[in-house]
Amino acid sequence: MKTPSDARRVLDILETQHPGADTELRYRNPFELLVATILSAQSTDQRVNMVTPALFTRYPDAQALARATSAQLEPQIHSTGFFRAKSKALIGMAQALVETHGGRVPADMDQLTALPGVGRKTANVVLGHALGVPGLPVDRHVLRVANRIGLAESDDPEVVEQQVTAMLPEERWTRTSDTLILHGRRICKPKPLCPQCSVQESCLYFQTGAAATDRGAGKKSGARKAVRVARPARGRGRSKPARRRR
Repeated sequence: MKTPSDARRVLDILETQHPGADTELRYRNPFELLVATILSAQSTDQRVNMVTPALFTRYPDAQALARATSAQLEPQIHSTGFFRAKSKALIGMAQALVETHGGRVPADMDQLTALPGVGRKTANVVLGHALGVPGLPVDRHVLRVANRIGLAESDDPEVVEQQVTAMLPEERWTRTSDTLILHGRRICKPKPLCPQCSVQESCLYFQTGAAATDRGAGKKSGARKAVRVARPARGRGRSKPARRRR
């Protein structure tokens, strides 16, 4: 794993490659970001952004959403996937906000994660982007990129959060998450585009040859497939041996 100084240097370079990194969810206040982040689970920010304008018009605050029924809400969020579970979580979250926090989104990790449908990643997104509280959300992109580069060594999102935040000043936490997310979406995908990466020379995944191994495995797999396609089918379709002339 990298030293704090090496980690900051790598992140400086990545921030240059992805300038102005920020959440791609559209929102105007903490409540809207909380709703959008819950909807983004197993979906895309682009899809959520297509749904939320009409949703926020109908349910502009926690009080309005708390009065909604699943039958009313599900059709509006259907396209984001897992709409039944999300509908239940959103209504429960809104009701808890009204009953416990006067309809306001609390600027506290423990209070946020006590709300239905709100985990640590979602809470960090809202804290860092809408409430001014330092937080480092760890999604699948952050988890993958941080481990590949050498900023972390764990498959546990909370452990990765602790390892990365320990190397950075608080004011960099949220920006670092946004930068790693964009790098994971654009460059360091499950099948990474290493030639386009600005930190490949500092990347443990690249240095150890894992990237080359993955590319080689892909080529071999493709070759095997090609061989299988080229083989003649058994039985019908096989050419018969030529008859010998006597």
